[in-house]
Amino acid sequence: MVIQGAPVDERAVRAVLAEVADPEIPAISIVDLGIVHRVDVPSTGLIRVELLPTFVGCPAIEMIRTNVAERLADFGRPVEVQVTFEVPWTSERISPSGREALRRSGFAPPAAVDADVLCPYCNSGRVVMDSAFGPTLCRALYYCRNCRQPFEAFKAV
Repeated sequence: MVIQGAPVDERAVRAVLAEVADPEIPAISIVDLGIVHRVDVPSTGLIRVELLPTFVGCPAIEMIRTNVAERLADFGRPVEVQVTFEVPWTSERISPSGREALRRSGFAPPAAVDADVLCPYCNSGRVVMDSAFGPTLCRALYYCRNCRQPFEAFKAV
């Protein structure tokens, strides 16, 4: 919640953005997911936010833009939310707390390129990929042979 009369600066805007959940995985914020690329808050006027989609054609990006604009409107200043491909989003942008939030919610965070995916339920490496094509381009479907739970894993990008 924004306190009326509080100073509007980058730190305040980022604090509000940290409360905006990813619509596909509400357990993680867009800040922890690493899609907030740039925040520009001049002393007066327009608040600008640039977002990096996890993939080109991300189905949630318009909903995220809307949610960001609605949350930042509480500052009482005009808001502009743009999508940029200035740099590619990579799974390395997911914060440590974001990785833990994914794990707690039943998603395997992206594994390092040379590491195995671990089950988010029992931490076992005895997993098999059921499908490289999950519900979105950034996720794949797995099955744990240890605890017998199906789960989704973020792809390392």
